[in-house]
Amino acid sequence: MLIRRLRNLALLEHANIVLIAVVLLGSLDMPAGPANTAGLGLVALLLLEGGTYWWLKVHQLSARAPRPAGLGLFRALGRLNLVLFALGGAVIVGAWATGASGAHLWPGVALWGFAVLEHVNYFHLQLSHQSRADLARLRRTRRLHPSPLARDLHRHRTRLPYLR
Repeated sequence: MLIRRLRNLALLEHANIVLIAVVLLGSLDMPAGPANTAGLGLVALLLLEGGTYWWLKVHQLSARAPRPAGLGLFRALGRLNLVLFALGGAVIVGAWATGASGAHLWPGVALWGFAVLEHVNYFHLQLSHQSRADLARLRRTRRLHPSPLARDLHRHRTRLPYLR
């Protein structure tokens, strides 16, 4: 059951990359200016990272491996994302400074913010609560918990044993 749920998460994260781009650029005619492209690129990158982590988690659980593969890469990606957020923010501010407004600016700002939330959701705190167990734990404890990737990264860094 857990493996199937994680496989679905992986598929949906990767499918959302295409879906979001098609909806925004195709259906809603979002202009592909610098700010919007920077925001969309960051969202696509974070969804790719998240979906890839879930695929690796599925493989870990299926193979009964002690940890998911690629945790060192994910640690580096967590740091690289911060640099990319700063660069994306600079592109957005630059677009605003050169007169971009409306549809040429605000979708990019919103996408940049969504990418930051996805980064927090994957690398730090579990913001997304989709299962009944997740929601029950949130109601019971009334606080956000470390995300699965954050827990795996912590265990990898501190050499603690892996439970799942």
